[in-house]
Amino acid sequence: MSTHIPTPSTPPSVAAQIARLPDLPMADIKALWQQLVGGETPTHNRQFLERRIAYRLQETEFRKVDANLLDRNQRRIASLVETGKVKKRDRDYRPAAGTVLVREYKGVEHRVIATADGQYEFQSRMYPSLSMIAREITGMRWSGPLFFGLRPPSNAKAKPSTKKRGAR
Repeated sequence: MSTHIPTPSTPPSVAAQIARLPDLPMADIKALWQQLVGGETPTHNRQFLERRIAYRLQETEFRKVDANLLDRNQRRIASLVETGKVKKRDRDYRPAAGTVLVREYKGVEHRVIATADGQYEFQSRMYPSLSMIAREITGMRWSGPLFFGLRPPSNAKAKPSTKKRGAR
């Protein structure tokens, strides 16, 4: 029997808290909102509240790990607002520490958390790549970034041409 030994870069409390959000009663979700955000919940939409709470939990914890994370995100948001475009990520893109990737496969929802050391936590175990996790889930070799939607399929159809063909 193997035991999971948490690393300093992956606070298990954050992963555990996020994983249990769907199971909490709505009264607990509202109380958690008041604790983390302050004030009354702006909506009764549970999915909205869970996502914002998960973001705040990660923001609080991973700010301790990478203090520049918020600054980088604010610069990216400002750039998006200014230009209206999201900068393309590097081909070897790795999600920011604390990012929760969710993928439903054969009716089961799978959650993966990116860690500050470039690894991924899945089912309380650490993996060096998303591809290993995708294989664990499906039993087949997959591109992890493709499986989790971080990269479009290589055979994605090109945009249709807006040019009209001339008459013969």
